Amino acid sequence: MNVSDFDPDLLERVIRRQRSGADAMVSAWVSASAGAGKTRVLRDRVLRLLLEGVQPQRLLCLTFTKAAAAEMARRINSELGDWAVLGDEELRARLMELVGKEPPDDVFRRSRQLFARVLDAPGGMKIMTIHAFCQSVLRRFPLEAGVVPHFQVMEDRDASEFLEDTKADLLARAHLDDGDLGRAVADVAGRVHEIRFPDLLHEIALSRASFAEMLLEAGGIEGACIRIAGILDLEPDADPVSVLATACMDGAFDSDALRRAASGLAGGTKTDKERSALIGDWLTGDWESRVAGFDVYALCYLTKQGKLRKQLATKSIREAHPYLDKILHAEADRLLALRELLRKAELYAASSALIRVAAELVAGYEARKAARGRLDYDDLISRTRMLLRGDGVTAWVLFKLDGGIDHVLIDEAQDTNPEQWDIILALVDEFFAGMSGGDEVSEQAGLPARSVFAVGDSKQSIFSFQGADPSRFDAVRRFLEERAKTAGRDWRNVVLDFSFRSARPVLEVVDRVFTGKPAGIGVVDSGTSVQHTPLRANMSGLVELWPPLVVEKIEAPEPWKPPVEPVTRAGAMEQLADLIAARIADWLDSNEVLESQGRPIRAGDIMVLVRQRGEFVEALVRALKVRMVPVAGVDRMVLSEQIAVMDLLALGSFLLLPEDDLTLATLLKSPLVGLGEDMLFNLAHDRGEASLWQALVQRREANPAFAAAHDLLFDLLGRVDFERPYELYAGVLARGGREQLFARLGPDAADPIDEFLSLALNYERSHAPTLQGFLHWVEAGQAEVKRDLDQTGGAVRVMTVHGAKGLEAPIIFLPDTTRLPRKLPSILWDEDDMGPYFLWLPRADDADQTTEALRERVRARRDEEYRRLLYVAMTRAEERLYVCGWNEPAEGSWYDLVRPALEPVAHPVDEPVLTSLATKENPVIRLSAPQRGAVDVSDPDRIPRAVSPPTWLASPAPPEPASPRPLAPSGLGEDPPVRAPVGVGVGATRFVRGNILHRLMQLLPALPVAAQRDAALRYLARPGLELDPDVQSELASEALSILEAPDFEHLFGPDSLAEVSVTGTAVASDGTIYVISGQIDRLVLSPERVSIIDYKSNRPPPKDPTAVAPVYLRQMAAYRHIVRESWPDREVSVHLLWTDAPRLMTLPDELLDPHAPTGVSAARTLF
Repeated sequence: MNVSDFDPDLLERVIRRQRSGADAMVSAWVSASAGAGKTRVLRDRVLRLLLEGVQPQRLLCLTFTKAAAAEMARRINSELGDWAVLGDEELRARLMELVGKEPPDDVFRRSRQLFARVLDAPGGMKIMTIHAFCQSVLRRFPLEAGVVPHFQVMEDRDASEFLEDTKADLLARAHLDDGDLGRAVADVAGRVHEIRFPDLLHEIALSRASFAEMLLEAGGIEGACIRIAGILDLEPDADPVSVLATACMDGAFDSDALRRAASGLAGGTKTDKERSALIGDWLTGDWESRVAGFDVYALCYLTKQGKLRKQLATKSIREAHPYLDKILHAEADRLLALRELLRKAELYAASSALIRVAAELVAGYEARKAARGRLDYDDLISRTRMLLRGDGVTAWVLFKLDGGIDHVLIDEAQDTNPEQWDIILALVDEFFAGMSGGDEVSEQAGLPARSVFAVGDSKQSIFSFQGADPSRFDAVRRFLEERAKTAGRDWRNVVLDFSFRSARPVLEVVDRVFTGKPAGIGVVDSGTSVQHTPLRANMSGLVELWPPLVVEKIEAPEPWKPPVEPVTRAGAMEQLADLIAARIADWLDSNEVLESQGRPIRAGDIMVLVRQRGEFVEALVRALKVRMVPVAGVDRMVLSEQIAVMDLLALGSFLLLPEDDLTLATLLKSPLVGLGEDMLFNLAHDRGEASLWQALVQRREANPAFAAAHDLLFDLLGRVDFERPYELYAGVLARGGREQLFARLGPDAADPIDEFLSLALNYERSHAPTLQGFLHWVEAGQAEVKRDLDQTGGAVRVMTVHGAKGLEAPIIFLPDTTRLPRKLPSILWDEDDMGPYFLWLPRADDADQTTEALRERVRARRDEEYRRLLYVAMTRAEERLYVCGWNEPAEGSWYDLVRPALEPVAHPVDEPVLTSLATKENPVIRLSAPQRGAVDVSDPDRIPRAVSPPTWLASPAPPEPASPRPLAPSGLGEDPPVRAPVGVGVGATRFVRGNILHRLMQLLPALPVAAQRDAALRYLARPGLELDPDVQSELASEALSILEAPDFEHLFGPDSLAEVSVTGTAVASDGTIYVISGQIDRLVLSPERVSIIDYKSNRPPPKDPTAVAPVYLRQMAAYRHIVRESWPDREVSVHLLWTDAPRLMTLPDELLDPHAPTGVSAARTLF
């Protein structure tokens, strides 16, 4: 598709709105729907800031991922590179398209220079993730931030290892501790199942940053406990035992009234009498017996679930004793309140114990990191946040940072978490604090005022597990807008609600799904609707909804039926995976056309998106491979679960313990050895008491395969004690192991093998390189490998929706649509004015009203993100969207949200592949639109015309030349003695005068004539030169006498170059290659001639060329040879400019020829 496919009027309105957001003269907040071209707007904003004269190093562009940062830098550099080489008309057209008007001449000239300016910018343009930015800040201010200057950033794998070690150490200390830690761990462990306890510790570890912040804000464990008590509306010293004891004391209840009630119940039915006896027994007991019998007593009024019973006395008793019902209900109300208070006390005790465990875990983890000088990614954010928001040095740090950043741009702003927003707000706080010195300088120079630019979409906020909160997106916008307006700065809110990506049917269904409740809750603001304007309105498209695949449960066989018939079959999930694979295979086999592109569908056009990786993904990949459909696999994999890695781990286990028969049998059957079933049986059978390895040693001569296996393993057993894990495994793979694994497992084994070797290297960097330790590290760590499926062309991609964020595909399948997210965390987090806080709910039934309300808020946030995830999934589709699922759809599920929106506008269709799924009552339905515009049928996969290979391709490569020896023309001998001026030393410092004059002759010609003398005197007065005033005046006069002389005017014109670095090679008579490397003081270029000028400050200078020292002749002859090779079509003249005379001396060729380097073979000039 190209811009000619779009409606011209609509496209012009869209471009105007994009330009409005990219305007460099205002701060802007851009809300961009999916496919609206937000990356283009961000790129254009950077380009327009550069065009307006902003220095590249004064921009800070924050992206969500490293890949996004690299892509943004690539786009900007590509555009700037084009500007540097385009013709004038093409460049003006590009700039016109960017800014919407004819560029002024100064902007046009500047655009040509921007590519070089960006390359030369100190530190380059700051396009990076916020973690990378924080790392750079901490590197710059380590002492102020309280980190070691040489800190290293841990990868997730190392952080997980540190956490596991910390958890193991914590439990070991708690086992031996009789104090607070031991009691806290015992309390926490006693409230959860033993299987759940490791998961709880993992949940604590994931929330370690929030625990650390809560402890910091509260001033420690005791302060955190007091805060939890306040949230639960309890006294800090409350506990369940004291609460219950107080409730059972004599004055806590109306004993006289209850005795009357018990007496009245005694005359009723059997149930009334039993209740009367229980109440009477409880009242007559002492305090301790009341506490012990409280649960039984409470059942007189409440159910086991803590709810009020429907009736507390039979009808006849109530009629006979009207007062009785009031007394019993009053006691029931007291018990309900007591139950609530007991729940609060239990939750307070549980949360207090948990905060102690969390504090120990956080402290232990921090201590391990500090001992090794490590920071994790959370530390980068938290340390920078404290640095920029704390007391003391904060003002100084912000002053230094503010002096280098004038414009902040934030990509994917909806995924920025509150801690990251705090950093950004600290950076831009001075932008709207009034006119600063930097603002005055910018205003005087005509540069844009300091600005903030953010682009994002709250509808696509799906990373709550990283702390992202869509409500913060709008809150920060309102805050910055108010600050900007208060400061009198221009602020612009830009809404991009159009789509360059998706076809009209896709966008129509998206709009229908998310307009109104319930799908719109949490996706759009209340009372607003989702409305996308399709720019690809002429493109074909469809949305298809399949009936849910429901499989009836298989009836259990009769107990006495012999087990001779199979009673299993593929479940609904496996059957749906098979149907999707069959549909894709049918497209590929039948060459079904992708209408918008006028070509057959390819495997790479298809993306299958799921909410979570699991059994369905494995089933689908397996089904696609069975049908020979290219599939890229999954976007993440657990390394130790990959077959190739399992074979390598088996090899390591055998080398550690050859007597392990099962491990050896696994290894012998693996591709690394390659024995078949029969061979393995023959080897293992009838071996007596011998181990399998001993049998292989004894029978190695009986079979060539046995001999090869023995030799391989025997050699490795000899290496294992002397080679590091990486060296050992790399050797195995290099000696044929990689090819053997590929031959059996296919190319899919490449990624796991490479990642396994990388893991071995990483292990050796931070651990003693033992094989035993490495194998344990791999298996215990469950290393997860992230794969970039966007780079796997030509294959079906199976990904999570989170992984597909920012990607798109012509065809999208959504199969995981019928289930709701079920699990809620037991540690419930929220935030108030004092910062984050939590309540721990070990069992859902134990929630009090406060905790239940918090749990509902957590549930609501989870469900809102679930619906936003659907929006992201649907908007990945360019042309076709297929929605399906297995089992009956749950209420509120994706399927349940899509179906009522699609049914009114869709029509039933017959699909042969889906005949087993569709019924008359529940057909496949589709909303489609035909292709209405022209289609570009060019085939990018067309095989180009074959050409004959060059002749050198079949020739052997020439032998490598000997390493060149460096040769500097200015160092080809000893300089003649010179007379130093007064004030400049002799001996080792005799070159000072010449260096100073060279520097002046390089810098002064670029300045206006009127400013040259003042500039020269300022330079010569620098303290580092240590020149007397008389010497300063003498040197300035000497330099200016040359620059002001009419005879030398042509040497410093626009066609001249200063300090030109040149490099070339020369071959001596003995074949030795010399590298000639030097720097020509001045080079003057004309169409017919190249003139070489070298400054010489000798005093007194020679009067005749024949009196020039031979070392100078050799130097100039070397320069002449290099320049002649670079400009073979021009005459080359060589001159010495004697600064003391001043006099320009031409060196004739006949004088230089005897001094020329012998056999110059190649030369090139490098500027």
